[in-house]
Amino acid sequence: MKKWNLFLVFIDLKNEKVSAKAKQLSYLVFWIIFAGFLISGSSFSSESLQQPITLTISAAADLTLAFKEIGRLFEEETGTKIIFNFGSTGQLAQQIEQGAPVDLFAAANISFIDELAQKGLIIPETKMLYARGRITLWTRENNPLRIERIEDLTRPDVKRIAIANPIHAPYGIAAREALQSVGIWEMIHPKLILGENVRQALLYAETGNVDVAITALSLSIQSKGHWVLLPQDLHKPIDQALAVIKGTSYEAVARQFATFINGPQGRPVMRKYGFILPGEEPLQ
Repeated sequence: MKKWNLFLVFIDLKNEKVSAKAKQLSYLVFWIIFAGFLISGSSFSSESLQQPITLTISAAADLTLAFKEIGRLFEEETGTKIIFNFGSTGQLAQQIEQGAPVDLFAAANISFIDELAQKGLIIPETKMLYARGRITLWTRENNPLRIERIEDLTRPDVKRIAIANPIHAPYGIAAREALQSVGIWEMIHPKLILGENVRQALLYAETGNVDVAITALSLSIQSKGHWVLLPQDLHKPIDQALAVIKGTSYEAVARQFATFINGPQGRPVMRKYGFILPGEEPLQ
């Protein structure tokens, strides 16, 4: 009702009987109140239309279990929704190069982060080490084979061996380096079954399609199987790093999630799944 009275007063200002001074005062009051309505209305609209932030995280396949758990903790604390895209690090890096809408990238090898940095696709100061990966020999619990050393893979009763594809998967590269270090790469090459990523290599062994898989410690720890940790001097260090992608619309929140991973809430989860930093020991 007051809005309509104000409007009627403004219309009445055309009346010649109203003094010039009164008209000026009325105009001033009208525009002050009208501006107030506009400001309050726009403020209401921006608050009511604001949507919850959704981060898109591309991450190496071996991070699936750990990141899903950390993601839930982060969502509970911040209200930020997280969408994960897990896969082979090399393929994920290619997607980012081709313009995939990603806010943060967690690679299975720091070299992929460095390559993206050289191309100006990450925010350099956000590069952060989150783990040094280890590889294992994994067999099913009911598998009669007992594989205790990498040299056991040359035995004639070991017919098929799964590794991640060393063309684009860091854990596949490490598996190849380990086999080359002990001089059996060429000997067992015909036995190899290549997975798109380290998780798929483990899946081949879990389903009985291969006898043994060379896979990640982080996946072996949570699996129901028999595994043996391979010496880390058999391959180059699998330093795993992450970084925020340049051009993200949510840089501050992406930085927050990166810090959360290595913080007091995220670090115990990472260690639980076998993602240990240099100097740390995996949880038993």
